[in-house]
Amino acid sequence: MNFNSFGFFIFLLITFTLYYLPFLKRFQLLTVVAASFYFYAYTDPWLLILLLFSIFWNASIVYLIHTPDFKSKKAVLALGVVLNLSVLFFFKYSGLFAKTFLGSSGSSDLHWIFLIPLPIGISFYTFHGISMVVDFYRIGPEIFKEKVPYPKLILQSSLYINFFPQLVAGPIVKAKEFFPQIKTKNFKDIPWIQAAKILILGYFLKTVIADNLNDLTFVIDFPYNAHHSTLTLVLLIFGYSAQIFADFAGYSLIAIGTAFLFGYKLPTNFNFPYISSNFSEFWRRWHISLSTWLRDYLYIPLGGNRKGNFRTYINLFLVMALGGLWHGAEWRYMVWGIGHGLLLLIERFLDQNFPFKLPENRFFSFIKTGFVFLSVSLLWLLFRLPDFETAIKYLKLLGTNLSLGTDWELCTFLIFFSIPVFFYHFYGWYKEKYPEETMEKVSNIGYAFLLFLIVLNKGPSAAFIYFQF
Repeated sequence: MNFNSFGFFIFLLITFTLYYLPFLKRFQLLTVVAASFYFYAYTDPWLLILLLFSIFWNASIVYLIHTPDFKSKKAVLALGVVLNLSVLFFFKYSGLFAKTFLGSSGSSDLHWIFLIPLPIGISFYTFHGISMVVDFYRIGPEIFKEKVPYPKLILQSSLYINFFPQLVAGPIVKAKEFFPQIKTKNFKDIPWIQAAKILILGYFLKTVIADNLNDLTFVIDFPYNAHHSTLTLVLLIFGYSAQIFADFAGYSLIAIGTAFLFGYKLPTNFNFPYISSNFSEFWRRWHISLSTWLRDYLYIPLGGNRKGNFRTYINLFLVMALGGLWHGAEWRYMVWGIGHGLLLLIERFLDQNFPFKLPENRFFSFIKTGFVFLSVSLLWLLFRLPDFETAIKYLKLLGTNLSLGTDWELCTFLIFFSIPVFFYHFYGWYKEKYPEETMEKVSNIGYAFLLFLIVLNKGPSAAFIYFQF
């Protein structure tokens, strides 16, 4: 069920009402769990089978880990991680590896692999499952002070893995941060103003910016791009950068605002990433919940930066490559991750061996930020275009289409719908640079204006980009 559909608003209203009815208050947990199952199974009930299995085995492993006299905790922890990764690999990557090693059609015995549908949200709820078993192994007593009955653990695990605001596309929430929040919620404690502002900004980014840009950036693909000038092609790259930010940041904000309505706090997922002046900073600001998950559950267990520079480079490269592949079952996503990994490695190497620092002024800060943004935007081509060949053709067209006439109407609309994203980031930069001079709260009139634009200027409804991952 899409957040930007009429059906979702009806679903949300009914769920919210039942959740806070006084005579149903003791069934709050059951209410939101049942609503989350309905939300996930709305278009395809068969998806529930795998999700229920994921909840069952992760809860069972946590139950064993949290049993004081159980001796084989490390073994069941390993089993839990392997189960989660095996399911993710089978449903998401078996077709990719079969195609790579067996050819496009595979052998006659394995052709069925190409027909396996990708369960929506599997990347996110698998990461939740891993976080759950690892966190309870590491700090179980800090999360649950006493033994939790198995039925209650199943219900709480269902909420953590299946909580509908973040189920399909995040933010990824660590178990140690979510489970302590599971308790009875009161209507009077809802942060209405904060939730409303977050939701308005989220829907503005998604429906007004991302959806309108989506209606324009389709020409970035072949054969449409072959007929546009270099200027148009450059603006399309930047327009898609604005679109993917608005789409994913919009989804995250809607998820965070919706969770507030039910008394739960989800982590911030974007912190003005396009003002980053280096690539490390970009990954501290972009998809923060994924970056921190990869750091805590992959980079640090691999040794992080504690075992010398060479191991640090290997760990960083491996984490970014796997993080890229996590986004999609195509090699171009891994190459996208490798591209970011190489940029991080080069940046780290130069900082350690050639500690030359540019003067700290606005001009050089702008140059560094512009270079990071340009690099990130070019790498987004691997996200938007279907294969390497098309991406390479696009880069060649930047040089060969100099003499073509420019579609000024398309360029004008690309700039018009991209500008709010860059103004938003400028506000973030100014707020961080001069906090004492910046109003912490945008006026209510500003949010009312955004709401006005949502009603009058939303684009054709489109699925969230990260649904495919």
